[in-house]
Amino acid sequence: MIKKRLTIVFSIFTCTLAFSQKQENKLPTSKQVLKELSEGSCKCIDSIDSYNKTKEAVNKEIHSCIDTKVLPYMLSKGLSQASEDLEKGKTKGKKVNLTLNSNPESDDYKRAYYEIESYLMTNCSRARVLATAAESKDDKMSNNPIALDFYEKAIQASKKEDWNEAIKNYQSALEKDPKFIYAWDNLGICYRRIGDYDKALDAYRHSLAIDPKGKMPLQNIAITYVYKKEYQKAIDAYSDFDKVHPGDPEVYYGIGQIYYEYLKDNEKALDYICKAYTIYTAEKSPYRSDAETIIGYIYKKMKEENKLDKFKETLKNNKLNFE
Repeated sequence: MIKKRLTIVFSIFTCTLAFSQKQENKLPTSKQVLKELSEGSCKCIDSIDSYNKTKEAVNKEIHSCIDTKVLPYMLSKGLSQASEDLEKGKTKGKKVNLTLNSNPESDDYKRAYYEIESYLMTNCSRARVLATAAESKDDKMSNNPIALDFYEKAIQASKKEDWNEAIKNYQSALEKDPKFIYAWDNLGICYRRIGDYDKALDAYRHSLAIDPKGKMPLQNIAITYVYKKEYQKAIDAYSDFDKVHPGDPEVYYGIGQIYYEYLKDNEKALDYICKAYTIYTAEKSPYRSDAETIIGYIYKKMKEENKLDKFKETLKNNKLNFE
């Protein structure tokens, strides 16, 4: 593969002198640049319609929103750093060579992309909502107009976090159409919100009885067991999820979280999170940054335990490098 490189040579010496005299004309800092360009990506992401789209299609659109900001971010960040270096006397001479590697496979490009992505996952709520959005399939809706009316009322109640009102309307929708899959799924979520975990599990199982391949109930059964603090059952539920949808990163991430947060087994947690990280990266999923964050936490823990050799071995086994 031929790597395309963009090299810019320019003089900013006189500009630096002007900056020192007029502070408001200074170039923005790297953090300011990241914030400004990430907000542009967030506006782009906010315009994405996820209805009736696969996870892969949504991730591709999110990736496009981020990708358009990478080179401007690399350039602005480089200019900002060069200006700061000149002001601090770290750079001598009148010219600064700024080299930007526009190859998406380069380390510099990936680093810039991941910095924007991480900022968005923390500060752009729409990015996180889309990252968790389930596929919308017509066969999971109802053809009964009365059931749909109750369903819409339940959705509106949920937006207000009036979970009991939502439950009442989902139940009414299911009385009209007992095979209304989304009503069962959302009923389970509402029961989980009010802490009635057994009823939540029952709702998810009703959904699976209609569609045994439903990702949403399969994943949420595992999550509900975590809330019940029944961690082995949660792991078993994720294993059931994996049998139906092999290779789904949510399985590895979910089990990794359980081992890290609740069972305090950093070595097992690391292996699962590494697997999730690899798949998230391949899918261009924004959740890659969440997995990377946990890997960072595990690194600190294992360093304190003098287990860095094991940490490096696990990453090597998963074909990962981590700095």
